[in-house]
Amino acid sequence: MKRVSILNVPFTYITKQTLIETLQTHVEKREKAFVVTANPEIVMMASRDDSFMKLVHEATYVTADGIGVVKAAQILGSPLPERVTGFDTMMGLLDVANKQQFSIFLLGATEDTLEKTVATIKETYPDIRIAGAEHGFFSDAEAIHKRVREAKPDMTFVALGAPRQEKWIADQMNVAEHGIFIGVGGSFDVLAGTVKRAPKMWQTLNLEWLYRLLKQPSRWKRMLDLPRFGIRVLLVRLRGKSS
Repeated sequence: MKRVSILNVPFTYITKQTLIETLQTHVEKREKAFVVTANPEIVMMASRDDSFMKLVHEATYVTADGIGVVKAAQILGSPLPERVTGFDTMMGLLDVANKQQFSIFLLGATEDTLEKTVATIKETYPDIRIAGAEHGFFSDAEAIHKRVREAKPDMTFVALGAPRQEKWIADQMNVAEHGIFIGVGGSFDVLAGTVKRAPKMWQTLNLEWLYRLLKQPSRWKRMLDLPRFGIRVLLVRLRGKSS
């Protein structure tokens, strides 16, 4: 599958719908797949951490979870088809799981948020089989790996935040027999209703990042990676023009 390299992160050239259909095929064939949903913050994390960059390169799919990534691809002359967020991908996969009666495992968030997420999924997707759920504040990672391995879910949604969720998935891929593993960041909070996603207008204007910052001012330090990312992309573009 075609890849688009942005600051050495290999983004998969794929639409959300094609990704969901492809992941469904992996489940049906009893295959394994590791999905990294990468926004500019994750790209910058990888650029500072060689071990994390190596892990990202080992993923089956790396999607453009952020309009900044889509814009960067355009600037660098290798456009991606569209933004493919972790939340939207998760919702699409939940719909598939409900129709096909696939099993899922939920890992991450606080105990209260996780309970609300499970309740929401049971109410909205009654035909999904929930193989298990664990909050993200665990101390024995090996015990969680074992529980997921024994549950053998078709899809595992990991909401531990980057890079912890990607590192956990990479370890789980080594012992899992099959299944889809995808890092979904704060998606459980949205499903649980503890955090509201940006209104459609903000999403349409590609200002979802600003909405989140206004709602969670404590994110400002993390958001500094956005201009850093943009500057790095422009420098790569300028070097390309001068070469």
